[in-house]
Amino acid sequence: MIERIRYTLLTNFIKKKEMNKVTIYSTPTCHFCLMAKDYFKANGVSYEEFNVASDADKRKEMVDKSGQLGVPVIDINGEIVVGFNKTKLARLLNIGDGLAKVA
Repeated sequence: MIERIRYTLLTNFIKKKEMNKVTIYSTPTCHFCLMAKDYFKANGVSYEEFNVASDADKRKEMVDKSGQLGVPVIDINGEIVVGFNKTKLARLLNIGDGLAKVA
């Protein structure tokens, strides 16, 4: 019975992560962008990435969403996070207590 409950909880947790739509606007030389992507990978979060250094349309989209040119800009289900704010990312992604794994 306990194993079934654990399995159900784990399955629901994985489905919740997969349901999140995560987009990161970044540049190749941005240290905090790399930290955010490593955080996503370490916690099994799928994401779509756009290089705003080379894609002017995505850069405009990023500025329209955030009002900023700084990166990373992370869009999680319509919630915008500017910079690498691990606590806010964990809350929006339902990852533990904000002290989740960081590569």
